[in-house]
Amino acid sequence: MAGTQSVTIDGVALRLSHPDVLQIAWVGQDEVMDQLLAAWFVLEPRDLPLNPRIIGKPGVGKTTLAYAAAQRLGREAYIFQATMDTRPEDLLVTPVVGAGGGIEYTASPLVTAMVRGGVCILDEGNRMSEKSWASLAPLLDNRRYVESIVAGVKVKAHPDFRICATMNDDASTFEIPEYIHSRLMPQIFLDFPDSEDELAILKENLPFVDEQVLRYVVDFLQAAHEADAAYTARDGINIARYAAKTARSGKAQKHQAAAIATAVRMTLGDEALKFLPE
Repeated sequence: MAGTQSVTIDGVALRLSHPDVLQIAWVGQDEVMDQLLAAWFVLEPRDLPLNPRIIGKPGVGKTTLAYAAAQRLGREAYIFQATMDTRPEDLLVTPVVGAGGGIEYTASPLVTAMVRGGVCILDEGNRMSEKSWASLAPLLDNRRYVESIVAGVKVKAHPDFRICATMNDDASTFEIPEYIHSRLMPQIFLDFPDSEDELAILKENLPFVDEQVLRYVVDFLQAAHEADAAYTARDGINIARYAAKTARSGKAQKHQAAAIATAVRMTLGDEALKFLPE
Protein backbone atom coordinates (compact mmCIF):
# COMPACT_ATOMS: atom_id res chain seq x y z
CA MET A 1 0.00 0.00 0.00
CA ALA A 2 3.09 2.22 0.12
CA GLY A 3 2.42 3.80 -3.28
CA THR A 4 -1.30 4.37 -2.80
CA GLN A 5 -2.30 8.00 -3.37
CA SER A 6 -6.07 7.60 -3.22
CA VAL A 7 -8.69 5.29 -1.80
CA THR A 8 -12.37 4.73 -2.56
CA ILE A 9 -14.80 4.43 0.35
CA ASP A 10 -18.51 3.84 -0.27
CA GLY A 11 -18.03 4.89 -3.89
CA VAL A 12 -16.31 8.16 -2.96
CA ALA A 13 -12.70 8.65 -4.05
CA LEU A 14 -10.46 10.31 -1.46
CA ARG A 15 -7.07 11.70 -2.39
CA LEU A 16 -4.67 10.92 0.43
CA SER A 17 -2.17 13.23 2.09
CA HIS A 18 1.55 12.59 2.22
CA PRO A 19 3.24 11.55 5.47
CA ASP A 20 5.65 13.89 7.22
CA VAL A 21 9.28 12.87 6.74
CA LEU A 22 11.53 14.57 9.28
CA GLN A 23 15.16 14.09 10.24
CA ILE A 24 14.74 14.07 14.00
CA ALA A 25 15.63 11.77 16.87
CA TRP A 26 14.49 11.49 20.47
CA VAL A 27 17.33 12.02 22.93
CA GLY A 28 17.12 11.15 26.63
CA GLN A 29 13.97 11.08 28.79
CA ASP A 30 13.31 7.39 28.09
CA GLU A 31 10.51 7.28 30.65
CA VAL A 32 8.12 9.47 28.63
CA MET A 33 8.88 7.49 25.46
CA ASP A 34 8.01 4.29 27.33
CA GLN A 35 4.79 5.89 28.60
CA LEU A 36 3.71 6.86 25.09
CA LEU A 37 4.51 3.48 23.54
CA ALA A 38 2.67 1.73 26.39
CA ALA A 39 -0.43 3.84 25.72
CA TRP A 40 -0.39 2.72 22.08
CA PHE A 41 0.30 -0.92 22.89
CA VAL A 42 -2.47 -3.46 22.25
CA LEU A 43 -2.61 -6.46 24.57
CA GLU A 44 -4.75 -8.70 22.36
CA PRO A 45 -7.30 -8.43 19.49
CA ARG A 46 -10.11 -7.31 21.82
CA ASP A 47 -8.00 -4.52 23.28
CA LEU A 48 -7.79 -0.98 21.87
CA PRO A 49 -4.94 1.55 21.89
CA LEU A 50 -5.30 4.60 24.08
CA ASN A 51 -5.26 8.18 22.79
CA PRO A 52 -2.71 10.00 24.95
CA ARG A 53 -2.19 13.71 25.21
CA ILE A 54 1.31 15.04 25.69
CA ILE A 55 1.43 18.16 27.83
CA GLY A 56 4.33 20.55 28.36
CA LYS A 57 5.62 24.03 27.77
CA PRO A 58 6.14 25.18 24.16
CA GLY A 59 9.43 23.93 22.77
CA VAL A 60 10.13 21.02 25.16
CA GLY A 61 9.82 18.46 22.34
CA LYS A 62 6.25 17.15 22.48
CA THR A 63 5.92 16.76 18.72
CA THR A 64 9.43 15.33 18.46
CA LEU A 65 8.55 12.73 21.08
CA ALA A 66 5.40 11.65 19.21
CA TYR A 67 7.16 11.54 15.86
CA ALA A 68 10.05 9.51 17.27
CA ALA A 69 7.57 7.07 18.84
CA ALA A 70 5.93 6.59 15.43
CA GLN A 71 9.38 5.86 13.99
CA ARG A 72 10.02 3.23 16.65
CA LEU A 73 6.77 1.53 15.67
CA GLY A 74 7.78 1.66 12.01
CA ARG A 75 4.66 3.66 11.13
CA GLU A 76 4.13 6.64 8.87
CA ALA A 77 3.60 9.86 10.82
CA TYR A 78 1.10 12.56 9.89
CA ILE A 79 1.17 15.89 11.71
CA PHE A 80 -1.98 18.01 11.77
CA GLN A 81 -1.43 21.54 13.07
CA ALA A 82 -4.53 22.57 14.99
CA THR A 83 -5.54 26.24 15.23
CA MET A 84 -8.49 28.18 16.57
CA ASP A 85 -9.77 28.30 12.96
CA THR A 86 -9.67 24.53 12.42
CA ARG A 87 -13.03 23.31 11.10
CA PRO A 88 -14.41 19.74 11.18
CA GLU A 89 -13.92 19.45 7.42
CA ASP A 90 -10.28 20.50 7.85
CA LEU A 91 -9.84 17.61 10.26
CA LEU A 92 -11.57 15.10 8.02
CA VAL A 93 -12.27 15.60 4.31
CA THR A 94 -12.03 18.80 2.27
CA PRO A 95 -13.80 19.33 -1.08
CA VAL A 96 -11.69 20.90 -3.84
CA VAL A 97 -12.31 21.77 -7.46
CA GLY A 98 -10.60 19.22 -9.69
CA ALA A 99 -8.85 19.75 -13.03
CA GLY A 100 -12.06 18.95 -14.89
CA GLY A 101 -14.14 21.39 -12.89
CA GLY A 102 -15.80 18.73 -10.74
CA ILE A 103 -15.61 18.31 -6.99
CA GLU A 104 -12.87 16.10 -5.62
CA TYR A 105 -12.23 15.15 -2.01
CA THR A 106 -8.95 15.35 -0.16
CA ALA A 107 -8.41 13.35 3.00
CA SER A 108 -6.74 15.22 5.85
CA PRO A 109 -3.50 13.93 7.38
CA LEU A 110 -5.62 12.47 10.19
CA VAL A 111 -7.96 10.56 7.88
CA THR A 112 -5.01 9.44 5.75
CA ALA A 113 -3.33 8.03 8.87
CA MET A 114 -6.59 6.24 9.70
CA VAL A 115 -6.76 4.65 6.26
CA ARG A 116 -3.08 3.70 6.04
CA GLY A 117 -2.59 2.56 9.63
CA GLY A 118 -0.23 5.40 10.46
CA VAL A 119 0.20 7.71 13.43
CA CYS A 120 -1.57 11.07 13.59
CA ILE A 121 -0.05 13.77 15.78
CA LEU A 122 -2.72 16.37 16.49
CA ASP A 123 -0.42 19.26 17.30
CA GLU A 124 -1.54 21.94 19.78
CA GLY A 125 -4.95 20.34 20.15
CA ASN A 126 -6.02 22.82 22.81
CA ARG A 127 -6.27 25.46 20.09
CA MET A 128 -9.36 23.80 18.57
CA SER A 129 -12.99 24.59 19.26
CA GLU A 130 -15.50 22.10 20.68
CA LYS A 131 -17.20 21.81 17.28
CA SER A 132 -14.01 20.43 15.76
CA TRP A 133 -13.35 18.13 18.69
CA ALA A 134 -16.91 16.79 18.45
CA SER A 135 -16.20 15.44 14.97
CA LEU A 136 -13.49 13.24 16.50
CA ALA A 137 -15.54 11.84 19.40
CA PRO A 138 -16.39 8.51 17.70
CA LEU A 139 -12.76 8.08 16.65
CA LEU A 140 -11.51 8.46 20.22
CA ASP A 141 -13.74 5.77 21.75
CA ASN A 142 -14.38 2.14 20.88
CA ARG A 143 -16.18 3.05 17.65
CA ARG A 144 -12.91 4.11 15.97
CA TYR A 145 -14.43 5.94 13.00
CA VAL A 146 -15.13 9.43 11.73
CA GLU A 147 -18.01 10.57 9.56
CA SER A 148 -17.53 13.23 6.90
CA ILE A 149 -20.74 15.11 6.23
CA VAL A 150 -19.05 16.92 3.34
CA ALA A 151 -18.16 13.73 1.44
CA GLY A 152 -20.96 11.60 2.85
CA VAL A 153 -18.66 8.78 3.99
CA LYS A 154 -17.82 6.98 7.20
CA VAL A 155 -14.14 6.16 7.56
CA LYS A 156 -13.09 3.37 9.89
CA ALA A 157 -9.64 3.37 11.46
CA HIS A 158 -7.13 0.72 10.43
CA PRO A 159 -6.20 -1.52 13.42
CA ASP A 160 -2.66 -0.09 13.31
CA PHE A 161 -3.85 3.52 13.50
CA ARG A 162 -2.63 5.50 16.49
CA ILE A 163 -3.28 9.08 17.55
CA CYS A 164 -2.04 11.48 20.18
CA ALA A 165 -2.59 15.16 20.87
CA THR A 166 0.07 17.60 22.01
CA MET A 167 -1.02 20.48 24.19
CA ASN A 168 0.95 23.45 25.45
CA ASP A 169 0.96 23.94 29.19
CA ASP A 170 -0.32 27.49 28.93
CA ALA A 171 -3.57 29.35 28.43
CA SER A 172 -5.45 27.57 25.66
CA THR A 173 -7.73 29.26 23.17
CA PHE A 174 -10.58 26.89 24.01
CA GLU A 175 -11.39 24.68 26.97
CA ILE A 176 -11.33 20.99 26.04
CA PRO A 177 -14.87 19.60 26.58
CA GLU A 178 -15.12 16.94 29.28
CA TYR A 179 -16.38 14.21 26.94
CA ILE A 180 -13.23 14.72 24.84
CA HIS A 181 -10.99 15.16 27.87
CA SER A 182 -11.99 11.69 29.11
CA ARG A 183 -11.17 10.18 25.71
CA LEU A 184 -7.65 11.66 25.62
CA MET A 185 -5.90 9.50 28.15
CA PRO A 186 -3.37 9.03 29.61
CA GLN A 187 -1.81 12.42 30.23
CA ILE A 188 1.93 12.37 29.57
CA PHE A 189 3.79 15.33 31.06
CA LEU A 190 6.99 16.39 29.35
CA ASP A 191 9.24 18.56 31.52
CA PHE A 192 12.53 20.32 30.89
CA PRO A 193 15.41 17.85 30.40
CA ASP A 194 18.34 17.72 32.80
CA SER A 195 21.68 19.20 31.75
CA GLU A 196 23.06 15.92 30.36
CA ASP A 197 20.01 15.30 28.19
CA GLU A 198 19.86 18.95 27.15
CA LEU A 199 23.47 18.83 25.97
CA ALA A 200 22.74 15.61 24.06
CA ILE A 201 19.75 17.30 22.37
CA LEU A 202 21.89 20.25 21.28
CA LYS A 203 24.62 17.92 20.01
CA GLU A 204 22.07 15.91 18.04
CA ASN A 205 20.69 19.02 16.36
CA LEU A 206 23.95 20.96 16.03
CA PRO A 207 26.80 18.48 15.52
CA PHE A 208 28.74 21.18 13.67
CA VAL A 209 28.80 23.65 16.59
CA ASP A 210 31.72 23.73 19.05
CA GLU A 211 30.89 21.77 22.21
CA GLN A 212 32.10 24.64 24.40
CA VAL A 213 29.36 26.83 22.91
CA LEU A 214 26.77 24.11 23.49
CA ARG A 215 27.79 23.65 27.13
CA TYR A 216 27.63 27.41 27.71
CA VAL A 217 24.12 27.45 26.24
CA VAL A 218 23.08 24.48 28.39
CA ASP A 219 24.28 26.32 31.51
CA PHE A 220 22.13 29.27 30.42
CA LEU A 221 19.08 27.02 29.92
CA GLN A 222 19.52 25.21 33.23
CA ALA A 223 19.68 28.54 35.07
CA ALA A 224 16.49 29.59 33.29
CA HIS A 225 14.77 26.31 34.23
CA GLU A 226 15.65 26.78 37.89
CA ALA A 227 13.99 30.20 37.76
CA ASP A 228 10.96 28.65 36.01
CA ALA A 229 11.55 30.80 32.94
CA ALA A 230 9.91 29.37 29.83
CA TYR A 231 13.08 28.94 27.76
CA THR A 232 13.51 25.54 26.17
CA ALA A 233 15.94 23.41 24.19
CA ARG A 234 14.37 24.85 21.04
CA ASP A 235 15.49 28.30 22.19
CA GLY A 236 18.90 26.88 23.00
CA ILE A 237 19.25 25.45 19.50
CA ASN A 238 18.41 28.84 17.99
CA ILE A 239 20.83 30.63 20.31
CA ALA A 240 23.71 28.23 19.68
CA ARG A 241 23.15 28.22 15.92
CA TYR A 242 23.08 32.02 15.71
CA ALA A 243 26.03 32.40 18.08
CA ALA A 244 28.09 30.03 15.94
CA LYS A 245 27.22 31.99 12.81
CA THR A 246 27.99 35.31 14.49
CA ALA A 247 31.31 34.10 15.88
CA ARG A 248 32.56 32.84 12.54
CA SER A 249 31.01 35.03 9.86
CA GLY A 250 33.00 37.73 8.06
CA LYS A 251 33.46 41.08 9.84
CA ALA A 252 31.11 40.02 12.63
CA GLN A 253 33.64 37.66 14.23
CA LYS A 254 33.33 37.67 18.01
CA HIS A 255 34.56 35.84 21.07
CA GLN A 256 32.25 32.89 21.81
CA ALA A 257 30.85 34.33 25.06
CA ALA A 258 30.11 37.67 23.40
CA ALA A 259 28.54 35.89 20.44
CA ILE A 260 26.27 33.88 22.75
CA ALA A 261 25.25 37.02 24.65
CA THR A 262 24.35 38.68 21.36
CA ALA A 263 22.42 35.62 20.27
CA VAL A 264 20.49 35.49 23.56
CA ARG A 265 19.58 39.17 23.36
CA MET A 266 18.48 38.95 19.71
CA THR A 267 16.60 35.68 20.20
CA LEU A 268 14.94 36.11 23.57
CA GLY A 269 15.43 39.76 24.53
CA ASP A 270 17.44 41.63 27.15
CA GLU A 271 15.49 40.08 30.04
CA ALA A 272 17.08 36.69 29.28
CA LEU A 273 20.65 37.96 29.71
CA LYS A 274 20.46 37.53 33.49
CA PHE A 275 20.59 33.75 33.06
CA LEU A 276 23.95 33.77 31.26
CA PRO A 277 26.81 32.19 33.28
CA GLU A 278 29.28 34.61 34.82
